[in-house]
Amino acid sequence: MLNILFINNINAEEFNIATCNNAVDKRNPDAALTLSNAALASNKGNKDALICKGRALSALGNLPEATATFKSARESSQDIFDKLIISILSGNAYVQAKQYTLAIPDYQQAVTDAQASKNQKFERIAHNLIGDVYLKTIQYDKALASYTLANQLSANDNERGESYENLAHTHHLLNQNDLALEYQIKAYFMHERVGTLDQYAHSGIELGRYYTEAKNYTSAENTLNKIIQLAKEQGGAYYEAQAKYMLAKVKAVTGDKASAKQLVAEAQQIAISTQDAELEQEIKQETQGML
Repeated sequence: MLNILFINNINAEEFNIATCNNAVDKRNPDAALTLSNAALASNKGNKDALICKGRALSALGNLPEATATFKSARESSQDIFDKLIISILSGNAYVQAKQYTLAIPDYQQAVTDAQASKNQKFERIAHNLIGDVYLKTIQYDKALASYTLANQLSANDNERGESYENLAHTHHLLNQNDLALEYQIKAYFMHERVGTLDQYAHSGIELGRYYTEAKNYTSAENTLNKIIQLAKEQGGAYYEAQAKYMLAKVKAVTGDKASAKQLVAEAQQIAISTQDAELEQEIKQETQGML
């Protein structure tokens, strides 16, 4: 817990944005709110304090005050990059409150700010955030357009891998399975080359899913077996379970019900032994009516 004497004695000059943001990140928004309010009592235009206060209010579920505070922070800033970040944080507050459509104008403002400052990295991030909102609100064509713009701004293979995965998933939701498979293959090879083990495992499991839907069962089985082996070697129980229930789907559709049943049982046992209730439910939903 933050030292009360420190909080009481804080002034605008002493305000530390990292300390305040750290309180939010560690799920102590009340402490962050106290810190930021103390700084604002000395200087109501303290941009950093306003940003942290907005984040704290958002974490506390006070959306009206959070967004009003972010607006004040934006007005207090002369720096275009600061304005960009504030727009993203304001959009995030709407998303956190599940007011998805209200987030779009803030994210679009972030795109404008990024373009004005020639910041391609954050322009890409803002387009992805817009795509995520459209995905959540089942506006898949608009999501695809936003993800396509983000992909065009990718600066390296890590970013391309992420973009290809977003495009694959959206094409999948639009029942454009050939395009989903095409982009997922690209994502898989990008993550194999430069991604983390988590990214590679996830992309391989999704590739196995799309191969199965395309009735390319041999490729699906080969890909999923590769992920299962990797997960065993690296201690990735979560991905091992996911790959096993996905492989069970391949076995079931190709008539090998006994192997499918065994794979589902093994996946369920992993979920139980790791006490992962969400994974257990996921396995149940994904394999319901399969056997």
